[in-house]
Formats: sequence, structure tokens, C-alpha cells
Amino acid sequence: MKREVKKKYTISVVAEMYNIHPQTLRLYEKEGLIKPYRSKGRTRYYTEEDLKRLELVLTLSRDLGVNLAGIEIIIKMKEQMEEMERQIQKLLEIIQSGLIGEEREDVKAIVLASKNVIARVRDIINSDEDKRD
Repeated sequence: MKREVKKKYTISVVAEMYNIHPQTLRLYEKEGLIKPYRSKGRTRYYTEEDLKRLELVLTLSRDLGVNLAGIEIIIKMKEQMEEMERQIQKLLEIIQSGLIGEEREDVKAIVLASKNVIARVRDIINSDEDKRD
């Protein structure tokens, strides 16, 4: 089995990539908006996931004028929505597994409605990500 190699970027590389000062990255880290990995020598390393989160922070800040406190709230809400989506998906799987051999239309309608809600949540999340690109 191949082991997946994750790209890691140092603070200076990330700062140059996004045309921001390294101190800005340190501030975002201090505020809990981004959480780079730290080596034993305390060097910050940013993964692709960190960069996606940074892009969201920069979009909210630069393009939409949201302050740091607002960014924190938006990120927490986004994470809660993603967790709700995972929980709903698990619930749907449980419901569907109980439907095997049953033809209950009311339960099928609930499952279908839940799938539609999940699809709408995904669309909202994806449209937010598309705006950042």
C-alpha cells in the first residue's frame, strides 16, 4: 500500500504565495483561524488543508471585509454544518438499512427529503468554496 505524501509549506513560502506578511499568518494562528503543524524545532508547516482554510480567511477578510471575530464565527458555523451533514448522512444510512424489505412510503419520503437537505447544504458549502477560487 502506498503511503500518501502530504505537501508541507513553510511560513515564508505561504506568505509569498498569498502576498501577505508572515506576521499576518502568525496573527491568524494566534486567533485560532489557522492551525499549522509544528515540527519538533517549532517550525510552522502548512498543509493543503491549511491553505484552503487560509484562502477562506483571506476571502472573508479581503473580499467581504469581515473582521477576525466574524471570520471565527463563520468558520465555526461552517464546521458545524459539515458535522451536521455527516450526522445526517449516518442517520440516513441507518434509516435506509432498516428499510430493506419494507415499502413504507412515509419513511421513504423522509429519507428523500433529508437527502435534498444534504444536497442543499453541500451546494451552499461548495458555492462558498467556488467563490474562493
